[in-house]
Amino acid sequence: MDDDESIREALCDLLMVAGLACCTFDGAPAFLADQGARGVDCLITDVRMPGMSGLDLLERVRAGGSNLPVIVLTSVLDQSARARALELGAQAWLTKPVADDALLDQLKAAIGSEDWPGEPGQ
Repeated sequence: MDDDESIREALCDLLMVAGLACCTFDGAPAFLADQGARGVDCLITDVRMPGMSGLDLLERVRAGGSNLPVIVLTSVLDQSARARALELGAQAWLTKPVADDALLDQLKAAIGSEDWPGEPGQ
């Protein structure tokens, strides 16, 4: 989830090339309002977004009792924000620009290799 459409599209393209399904949202309220979003395996979010920050979204997801894996992908270099995200259980804090392999490695760790496309047992 990112408020920048070009970043959302590029990220979704990367995930689809890796064999993963992807849906995008332009902000936290859109994600929270979408009933289908409850079936996602991992959430990738930015920190700075209009309406509700990625950290606020992460806090809200956790307050609802979800252990949904969350990866924060951001240009924010604030160590206190990073610490807060990790305290709330974020799988990873990655800074933009991020190498495709680094993001995919974190995503694979978040969802588990048994659910990764092309892995044994698929």
